[in-house]
Amino acid sequence: MSLAARAPASSLSRRLCLGSAAAGALSLVLPRSAMAGAQIEEPLIDSVRTALSSAIQNKAPPVPEFGSTEARIAYLRWLGEMSERLKKKLPDWPTRKEFLQTVWYESRRSGLDVSLVLGLIQVESNFRKFAVSSAGARGYMQVMPFWTRVIGDSDPSKLFHMQTNLRFGCVILRHYLERERGDLFMTLGRYNGSRGRAPYPDAVFANQRLWVFKDRRLED
Repeated sequence: MSLAARAPASSLSRRLCLGSAAAGALSLVLPRSAMAGAQIEEPLIDSVRTALSSAIQNKAPPVPEFGSTEARIAYLRWLGEMSERLKKKLPDWPTRKEFLQTVWYESRRSGLDVSLVLGLIQVESNFRKFAVSSAGARGYMQVMPFWTRVIGDSDPSKLFHMQTNLRFGCVILRHYLERERGDLFMTLGRYNGSRGRAPYPDAVFANQRLWVFKDRRLED
């Protein structure tokens, strides 16, 4: 399983349209709270465990690389706009820049829509690096410590490291997306430990809309 080669899962679940009114209401509450749940430990076959472990252990730094000047400029426009949106939650510019750069890198590396990942982070931790849920999930993407034993180096303290947490979270989310055959609604429920129930996926979809980037220069 090559996570780096996956195409971005950019389309929203059709369930979003059906639940948009309720989701919109949820988005008014979520910035002040989090809905962190807990991934449930499940047995993994050796090939899956090996693939996930390999994806986690790649030490490449989150430095954006671009095939063209236009792509780099588009990224910088995205970075500028997302930075403005995130300023109230992460006031320090260097921290905000590193966070957004890392989210962008890890999302694309796992073939995920960066707006979906940002929406999930807002729901899970409200962008708090040291958030800990009642179930023990840690960091921005509220990763359960058992994952460090299953596919990492058994050091759960590293889940408070920015890139480590975002990499684990994105790799796990991609794994669940494949388990659910591309169904984002079920994927998000599995990530939160509430598979099949609507409140958490609807909340993530609502917050995802806050982080969608529309490059107006390309629309002109």
